[in-house]
Amino acid sequence: MRSIRKLADISLAIVCPMANEGHSAIPFVASVLSNCAGLGSKKFFAIVDRASTDDTREVFEAQAGTTPELTVVWAPENRGVVDAYQRGYRAALQTAADWILEIDAGFSHQPSDIPFLLEKMRHGYDCVFGSRFCPGGSMVESPWSRYWLSYGGTLATNLLLNTGLTDTTSGFQLFSRESLEMVLHRGIQSRGPFFQTEMKAYCGKLDVAEVPIHYHSPTHRVGWTALADALLNLSRLFRARLTGTL
Repeated sequence: MRSIRKLADISLAIVCPMANEGHSAIPFVASVLSNCAGLGSKKFFAIVDRASTDDTREVFEAQAGTTPELTVVWAPENRGVVDAYQRGYRAALQTAADWILEIDAGFSHQPSDIPFLLEKMRHGYDCVFGSRFCPGGSMVESPWSRYWLSYGGTLATNLLLNTGLTDTTSGFQLFSRESLEMVLHRGIQSRGPFFQTEMKAYCGKLDVAEVPIHYHSPTHRVGWTALADALLNLSRLFRARLTGTL
């Protein structure tokens, strides 16, 4: 039987890579933090690397002086979004955070959906995943090709890995400290967007739940390199499932 926790007893770390977001950086952080009301404490980790060519870093570093919840993580060694997220995970786990929230910048993920993830998580789940495809979820402003790629990827993942989720490619998710540590210990091998699916596959034996989210992104595209990475790693995880090592 799951125990219900009080949000006031929870310390939350928020991991968010930021690149070329100078125009919306401060409103986005403010909206995220305001939607985390009621928590014992919260810390926003903005991961900035050389992929950002505007003033995002300078804007954040100036804001951090007046926003104690904001920490800017400068990571020039990053070589892609997977490195950015993993750098953020490590920074979050170096704190006393009970839960770690992963969210995309630029309002593609809606901060107003955060309370639904938090509310579900406090009922004793190990992970709560945002879903665009479960009842109440949505995916707008994206091309139909992206919709069917995400939806088809979920169907393929459920078939091959027995994940049983409505959305295996979403990057809006909430982990307990222990579950994220387990995922990182397993090691994330994907170098593309498929790493979100890989993380969920490693959580297959945990107590997980999904909540509807509302995704807005008119520009995000998946190239052939990312598709090849997804197929390679999906095949690897399928073999691991067959051998009982997933």
